[in-house]
Amino acid sequence: VQLQASGGGLVQAGRSLRLSCAASGRTLSRYSVAWFRQAPGKEREFVAAIRYSGGYTYYGDSVKGRATISRDNAESTVYLQMNSLKPEDTAVYYCAAGTPILSSLRLKAGYPSWGQGTQVTVSS
Repeated sequence: VQLQASGGGLVQAGRSLRLSCAASGRTLSRYSVAWFRQAPGKEREFVAAIRYSGGYTYYGDSVKGRATISRDNAESTVYLQMNSLKPEDTAVYYCAAGTPILSSLRLKAGYPSWGQGTQVTVSS
C-alpha cells in the first residue's frame, strides 16, 4: 500500500494541527496504521497507532493526552490530531501501515509500508 502524509506546517506553540495519511493502491481498512516522528539527530519515535480491527488506539508517552488518531476507512485515510503543540514536537512525521502483532504495534519493524513524511515545526 502506498501512503501519502500531509498536513504539516509551521505553527505556534499551543496551537493544533491535523495530519493526514492517505492510502492509494489498497484500502487501509485491513491495516493497522501508525504515526512516527523523527527530529534532527534523534531516533524515529512512536507517536500513535490505530489497529485495523476494533479501532483500538495507542499513544506514545510524549503525546498522550494531546494527540488523537482516527481513521476513515471509506476514504482510506488516517488522521493525527495534535493539540497543545510544543516546540519539542518539531519533527518530520511519518505514517506507516502494516499488520503488526500487538506487542509490535509501537515498533518501526511492525510496518512495512511508509509514507514520505511531513514536516511539523512548532515555534515558541
